[in-house]
This record gives sequence, C-alpha cells and structure tokens, in this order.
Amino acid sequence: MSQPTVSPQQTAPSFGDVTLEHYLSELAAKVPAPGGGAVAALHVAQAAALVAMVARYTTRAKDAENRPVIDRIIEAADAARARSLALADADAAAFTAVGAAYKLPKDTDDQVAERTAAINAALVEAARVPAAVVDEADEILSLAGELRPIGNPNVVTDIGAAADAARAAAQSSQLNIEINLASLPAALGDDFAAVLVRVETIAARADALHAQVLHVVRG
Repeated sequence: MSQPTVSPQQTAPSFGDVTLEHYLSELAAKVPAPGGGAVAALHVAQAAALVAMVARYTTRAKDAENRPVIDRIIEAADAARARSLALADADAAAFTAVGAAYKLPKDTDDQVAERTAAINAALVEAARVPAAVVDEADEILSLAGELRPIGNPNVVTDIGAAADAARAAAQSSQLNIEINLASLPAALGDDFAAVLVRVETIAARADALHAQVLHVVRG
C-alpha cells in the first residue's frame, strides 16, 4: 500500500510547529480539521517519544551489553515520531481534499463522473493515512516489547503508557478507515482488509504489554 501524501494545497501550520494550546484550541473548534485522525497520529507520535525516552534512560554503564539494541530502538523510535507527525498533517490535508471533492459540480453526466472519481480517490487517500498510523503503532509496540525486559526499570511505566497510546492510535485509526471505506465501492476497500484485522492483534499485544508492566510495578 502506498504511503499517504500531504497535499501541496495545505496551508495550515504543521502539527510539529504549533503550540499544544493552539492544537487543542483548533481541535475543540467548529472546524473540519484537526479531528480524530490527527489525534490518532499524535497518539502514536507520543508512544514513539515515550519509547525513545525509556531507551535513552537505558544507557547506564550496567546497560553496556544491550547498547547496540538500545541505540537501534532510539533511532527507530525517533524516526517513527517524525513520520507520525507528518501523518497528522497528512490527515488534515486528506480530510480537506474529501470535502473539496464533494463540493465539485454535478450538473452534467461528465461532471458527475468526474466528481465520483474525485470523491473515491480522496476517500482512498483519507483511508491510507490512518492505515499508515496503524503501521506506526505496530512498529512502536514491537519496539516497546523489545525494550521492556532490558529497559531501565525506573521508567518501566512509560513503556506501558507507550503501549496504551499505540493501542489508542490503532483503534482510533480503525474507526477512520472504516468510515471512509463505507462510502467506497467494495473493490476499492479490499486493500485495507488486512490492516483492519491487524488492529485487533495490535490491541491484544498492547493489552499484554500493559499487563506485563503492571505486574512489574506490583512486584
């Protein structure tokens, strides 16, 4: 499945450049975007940041034997965080494109056909963004699971928080994928079937990791 793209028409500031207050104000406002899709992408960005933070706390002298693994996790988590921020921007652009497609004229048969094609293309792109968020959540859970047994125990709860954020990202993305697929011909939605199945697996893995961390905390 191809990666989503950010529309060149997008003029809103990147989520990576605005303050938290600005983002929350926009999220609370009566505007089309940001919405649940951006929230899902930022959930997984936060999960990635938490994993990177725990890994950076696992660079003590006693962690030397695991340093190659820790360094790889840090690099992968940082890259996932950057990709996830870009997906938040891509979601806003995709949602805007869907709205624009629905506003196209439909006075003639040719216009109806062009409008239908534009709507379908926009909806597919709008489903690709949350599908990519699911990919990121999947990777972050894998990194978190790999880190948990070797990570600094003083920050182990942040691994659990990362798992919870990744689960929220995946399950929110499931909703956004399905709402877009509901308006598409079935054939155009077939590529997303495997992604939707993976969401259930991701949720189960996140729950298991949360339980492992809770067990550590409770001793």
